Amino acid sequence: MRRATGRKSIRPVALPFAERGVRFRASFDYIERMWDASPAFENIHGCPDGDMDMLPKPAGGKLLLITGASQEAPDWIARHGAGWINDPRPASVQAKIVADWRARVEAVGGAAKPAMQSLSVDLTDDPDMPPQPIHLGFRSGVLHLRAYLKELGSIGVNHVVLNLRFNHADIETTIHRLAAEVLPDFSV
Repeated sequence: MRRATGRKSIRPVALPFAERGVRFRASFDYIERMWDASPAFENIHGCPDGDMDMLPKPAGGKLLLITGASQEAPDWIARHGAGWINDPRPASVQAKIVADWRARVEAVGGAAKPAMQSLSVDLTDDPDMPPQPIHLGFRSGVLHLRAYLKELGSIGVNHVVLNLRFNHADIETTIHRLAAEVLPDFSV
């Protein structure tokens, strides 16, 4: 027998997948407005009346990076995003995407914004191991990883987020290897 707690249980609501773009824009708008002092507005996520605040406020200005397209037009992303994070693709394809991103940012009158990419990595002990595909990335030796990252830099990718979720080696060991064997090639 369960004891009554006096609280209603909260059940997840199945939201229509086709409306995710509308929810994304409303969420984006909500976060941007909550960064203002004493925010007062109304949208589908609530109606703050100026009596509450979201902390901490961004120290260096508003910064919302957009991942993927979120059902938005490329011009909307160029206008509203502080940068754009894409999934990994072959460098030749990514080069076209980055060039298009830069052209769209310029066309909407924006200042230069970073182009970024995520990359799942499973770093092997064999530095010469060629890449083998894994989800959103590859398993390889350090030589291929360095070469790929340099190629991304040459096509205009500003930042790469390395995801070690699928890494088979000890994470701390892998982080030390990345610091010693990869990062020195990218110091500024």
